[in-house]
Amino acid sequence: MVESIKKSLRDSAAARWSALAIVSVIMFCGYYFDKATSAFKTAIVDSGWSSVDFGFFKSAYGWLNVFAFMLIIGGIILDKKGVRFTGILSALVMLLGVGICWVGLASGFPVRTQVWVAAVGFAFFGTGVEVAGITVSKVIVKWFKGKELATAMGLQLAGARMGTAVGLAVAMPLALKWGVKAVPFLGLALLLMGTVAYLFYCRMDRRLDASEPPAAAAGEDAFKLSDIVLILKNKGFWLIALLCLIFYSGVFPFLDYATDLMVQKYHVSASLAGLIPALLPFGNILLTPLFGTIYDRKGKGASIMILGAFLLVIVHAIFAVPAFSHWAVAVGAMLLLGVAFSLVPSAMWPSVPKLIPEKQLGTAYSMIFYIQNIGLMGVPYLIGWVLDRFCRVPGAGGKVAYNYTLPLLIFLSFGVIAIFVAYRLKADDRKKGYGLELPNIKRA
Repeated sequence: MVESIKKSLRDSAAARWSALAIVSVIMFCGYYFDKATSAFKTAIVDSGWSSVDFGFFKSAYGWLNVFAFMLIIGGIILDKKGVRFTGILSALVMLLGVGICWVGLASGFPVRTQVWVAAVGFAFFGTGVEVAGITVSKVIVKWFKGKELATAMGLQLAGARMGTAVGLAVAMPLALKWGVKAVPFLGLALLLMGTVAYLFYCRMDRRLDASEPPAAAAGEDAFKLSDIVLILKNKGFWLIALLCLIFYSGVFPFLDYATDLMVQKYHVSASLAGLIPALLPFGNILLTPLFGTIYDRKGKGASIMILGAFLLVIVHAIFAVPAFSHWAVAVGAMLLLGVAFSLVPSAMWPSVPKLIPEKQLGTAYSMIFYIQNIGLMGVPYLIGWVLDRFCRVPGAGGKVAYNYTLPLLIFLSFGVIAIFVAYRLKADDRKKGYGLELPNIKRA
């Protein structure tokens, strides 16, 4: 195969799609653990944690990313050191974080100590998985720019969402049968597999660099710290970052509580409740690559983002109506959320290279992820506080129960704001000519 390549390894379809498949493994593993720790809320509250404890634990995901600026530092490291070094570093940090979580949940510590130890571990994990995310994004741009970029990003997201589905589906049964410590134990095993897969990718990346013309290889090392100022002056960057913050705040923190919502409002048994939220990623698996292909071939990226934000409002409106309490309604709304969650990411992430030069992409993605992490840190704690402060209701057998109407109205408000931001992005694209409504594939 190498002999037939004239310019670059990326010109080989087999090579670039193989690279995509390999790097997608580590994101599958990371997304498993992230959402597995969401799906066991009912079990961990039954073991003595409160909703505030759970929200505090989930908010730890963004501690280091936001307060210690580790995501931005990770992006700078990525642009300076490249995807091989940064990818392995992020994998090791994820392993460390999941290991600490496992110790906290398996040790028999008092509840307060369990919460703190598990939260510290989750903070390290959050840094590792977010830096891995920006690294994989830059890997995809490196192999697919000017080719099937949105399709490739959609397929990578589909693989990651499969990890989300597995986490949501299996975490509660694991926790009920073997205790909550089984969830991070499986996470450790999967992340070891993901790290090995990324080591295989590093060999492909070396071959890609060797196949590139010298000027192209040198261009990747041209990032300067002063480039951060140029990124911050870009209005389109800020609109993408704000859309990312608001839209994801209406999805990921919702999934943190979705399994418990199925138990509390829709009266699904705890052992099966995670199966309904797990439907969302299956829609992503099919639709995100499809919408990415539409963006690659037809364009309309900003319009796709507006439509996805509009659907987010409809979904949370359905969940918020108290009368809609049959589990079949929850299934339908979750499937529709899967469509919304396919539309926005399929267009948003491939749009960033249209706004930012490739040499600055690692830092730009890290700054967007940093802003996103403000929501991923603050919203889960906010929802936990709202539930304990305003939404507690008498439950059967003396257990704590919750009315989720108010939290769902909060999530709905995020969708409304996301529509406005996406519309402003489309208007700015018309004015500045970013090309968000144009196809990604460059025709010869």
